[in-house]
Amino acid sequence: MAMANTVLCMNGGDQETIYANNSLLQKTILLKTRPIIEDTIKDMFNKALPTCSKIADLGCASGPNTFFLISQVINTVQSICCQQGLKKSPEFQVFLNDLPGNDFNTIFRSVTGFYSRLNEENRDMHLGLCFIAGVLGSFYGRLFPEKSMHFINSSYSVHWLSEIPVGLENNKGNIYMAKSSPPDVLKAYSEQFQKDFSNFLRLRSEEIISGGRMLLTLVGRTVADPISKDCCYLWELLAKSLSDLVAEGQIEESDLNSFNMPYYNPYKEEVWDIIQKEGSFDLDKLEIFKVNWDHEDDDSNKNFVFNKYRSGQNVANCIRAITEPMLTNHFGETVIDNLFTKYAEHVAEHLSKEKTKYVNVVISMIRK
Repeated sequence: MAMANTVLCMNGGDQETIYANNSLLQKTILLKTRPIIEDTIKDMFNKALPTCSKIADLGCASGPNTFFLISQVINTVQSICCQQGLKKSPEFQVFLNDLPGNDFNTIFRSVTGFYSRLNEENRDMHLGLCFIAGVLGSFYGRLFPEKSMHFINSSYSVHWLSEIPVGLENNKGNIYMAKSSPPDVLKAYSEQFQKDFSNFLRLRSEEIISGGRMLLTLVGRTVADPISKDCCYLWELLAKSLSDLVAEGQIEESDLNSFNMPYYNPYKEEVWDIIQKEGSFDLDKLEIFKVNWDHEDDDSNKNFVFNKYRSGQNVANCIRAITEPMLTNHFGETVIDNLFTKYAEHVAEHLSKEKTKYVNVVISMIRK
């Protein structure tokens, strides 16, 4: 059962619940991967700088995080130019990709301000021109001309599947893999990810030059068990919140039973195996790091959060920003506020007893 491209997108517009206002978790991830981005660019361009560096960010969303990757790449190239005694950097062609439902209008309104900040940061050297373009479409299809790209990045996007796996009819009461999910549901999710990720690698291999790089960051897991708490419990609490609405008569049980997330947390060995089998890329790095569900939690307490209500609301705001279009499309708009009120309460109760983290898989690859 396919998920319409226009539904799988982040909240846009100018409301409090938009992704741009609730993406500090994603910013935390970007900051943690910054050293890998810098090392990748230095390793790729230290020997020879192209006249025009072509880079792409897949699943760019909107808001302040959108320009983070561009800044890091350009500033790293500038530092290479300084080390080599060059007075001018290459030009840059940057492609921001997302689905048609993404809030590209907000991105394009921010470009002029981004250019100003970029010039201010690099005022000591003549900065090559930077051309920014939006590229609409799924990254499960071709996006760029053959052998045209130097560097492709995707942060927190490739764990989203191209479609909802077939064969989830027995996953009643759940919206993702869960303890009560039968084995055929777990198999369906795994097979869909293998198919999608293999296809993603093949497509990018056609677009990236030989020796070009790709860096991916996605939510995964550290254990082989696909229903371990470190990857599935977030969605179990959302399913529990939906079940509350069923009990209150706000949504139909059949609607809950027919809703499943087009999402998958891969095991790191699973990712490695697919890369090896597809064969287009050499693996440069495969690293794991964890961050708290609540981006504001400083880990001063290892076992539970101190302010469960604030943490519960922070997590609920983040998840709402990335799932509301899907949930609204399936359950209707009128239940969303109540749904995430309940979700914040369930998350708060959980985090008051047990601190839980996202497992992040970072993959750096070189095109053969």
